[in-house]
Amino acid sequence: MKGRFVFAVVALLLFFSTPAVAKEYHRIISLGPTITEELYQLGAGDRVVGCTIYCKRKEAASKPRVAKAIEVDLEKVIALKPDLVLATSLTDLRAIKKLREMGLKVVVFHYPRNFSEICSQFMEIARLVGREEQAREIINRTKSQIEEIARSVKGLKKPKVFVEIGARPLFTATKDSFINQLVALAGGVNIVKTGGSGIYSREAVIKENPDVIIITTMGITAEEKKAWERFKSMRAVKEKKIYVMDSYKLCTPTPITFVEALKEMVEILHPVKVHWERG
Repeated sequence: MKGRFVFAVVALLLFFSTPAVAKEYHRIISLGPTITEELYQLGAGDRVVGCTIYCKRKEAASKPRVAKAIEVDLEKVIALKPDLVLATSLTDLRAIKKLREMGLKVVVFHYPRNFSEICSQFMEIARLVGREEQAREIINRTKSQIEEIARSVKGLKKPKVFVEIGARPLFTATKDSFINQLVALAGGVNIVKTGGSGIYSREAVIKENPDVIIITTMGITAEEKKAWERFKSMRAVKEKKIYVMDSYKLCTPTPITFVEALKEMVEILHPVKVHWERG
């Protein structure tokens, strides 16, 4: 009797002293392109059973499309029997509430404001799929690359930059966005010095007279480039420095795509430096 009592006590002590192993999820619905991208970067893309119409990852092309940016097809989601739904701050709140009421685990990720928040969200997704070691390796590697790039442009003249994310209304990267951080790390200065919604005016851009204009691909890129070229007095127009960056790379922030976007931005802002380094 005494022996059994001791055994029970030891068992209880072990139970309460052993760290709980986080549950891994294997049937995941992704309601955001960034989330889908991160799952594949972590080697967990095979667990994605459904995603949005905007998820462009090539390997995810055959996955069922269960949502748009905001709207969610609840019937399709339920039919796929997920054990985890990863949503964004854009996802319809009513859909999130309904899914939770049906007993599904739903985790919501907000749009990150800087590289630190990008890494935090990446690690959180990694924990959900048991890929923390891979995530740490990716984050450490990308941090080293960012530090190296920042050193390479240190001391160079900083061009004034305007980044156009949307056209109607004109929408830009504010000072509290990770794109603003990208511009700074690439050796430039964002002409937008305020936070907030990002809605801007052409008059304000003309007044600031940027050296470089970067337009994200939106389906009307050619039209927008022509719209800016009408303002002949702007330095970016006179010096033919209006560039286009892929919106998926620029606006789908993962540690890896952040570095890819940063490298491209350095090529845009400091082409002579990049050409010299490549030899």
